[in-house]
Amino acid sequence: MLTVIVDYESGNLHSAHKAFERMALETAAGDVIVSAHAEDVARADRIVLPGDGAFPACRAALGAVPGMVEALEEAVIRRARPFLGICVGMQMLATTGHEYTDTRGLGWIDGDVVPIRPADPSMKVPHMGWNDMVIDQPHPVLEGLQTGDHAYFVHSYHFRTADPTHLLAHVDYGGPITAIVGRDTILGTQFHPEKSQAAGLRLIANFLRWKP
Repeated sequence: MLTVIVDYESGNLHSAHKAFERMALETAAGDVIVSAHAEDVARADRIVLPGDGAFPACRAALGAVPGMVEALEEAVIRRARPFLGICVGMQMLATTGHEYTDTRGLGWIDGDVVPIRPADPSMKVPHMGWNDMVIDQPHPVLEGLQTGDHAYFVHSYHFRTADPTHLLAHVDYGGPITAIVGRDTILGTQFHPEKSQAAGLRLIANFLRWKP
């Protein structure tokens, strides 16, 4: 079994790699590599797409890696390989991102990435730090997680799904903020599981064991 973390020079790859390696060892889930090569994505059993920064810059950087978007489409959409997007890697699943300018996403889960606008104007944006998850839909990768578990967030925009069944979990920050989205073999977390201690490591372990 091979899990590939996609390197397109836009993500905290070191901490993600360490967390996935640790949980792969604990769950006997095979090898975890970081790669910027489309051919590695093509042979992967599972794929992780991290992302830090602004949506347009991340989308442009991903598109600039030769053959990468095509390899992701082939692996995830046509061959149904389990996929996890993290932070902006999750946001890029959307139809369109609206950060600075309208930017087309991968379009794998219908919806838009929109600014966080808390109802309470004293609440600061970006939404940064720990928050309590509310589980909206059951999912195998959320096994053992429950409402009230903490996750670590750093973001100013969030994914507003077109289909409410694709919203798996949210947090409250002056209103509901999307935490996890998913459909079929595709999953995305707005928070950083590699920084979310016990809950994040459990989610990573569940993803590595997931056989949809």
